[in-house]
Amino acid sequence: MTTNSDSLDALPDDVAAAAFRRLVRHLQHRHDAQNIDLMGLSGFCRNCLADWIRDAGYEGDKAQARALIHGMPAEEWKASRQTPASEEQLRRMEESVAKNRVE
Repeated sequence: MTTNSDSLDALPDDVAAAAFRRLVRHLQHRHDAQNIDLMGLSGFCRNCLADWIRDAGYEGDKAQARALIHGMPAEEWKASRQTPASEEQLRRMEESVAKNRVE
């Protein structure tokens, strides 16, 4: 079944919010899922989620939004959880992000 934006918009806000919180908590638990790999596979990562909550009306600044999504300040997350990106990871990310462009 294909879900279009109209049927997704019909999802009750409390259900959508619960699913979003579960996704964020899952990503906080699975810090082995690197942002670069998420970007390479899906074209979005934890930082994108932080940007999206700001776009949706979150009043915190970029650093506060990232801390909310990462479960700690982004700089702390990077220092303790982020590994250096390989050339292959960067290539996959670039290819994936290119698919995000809407014409």
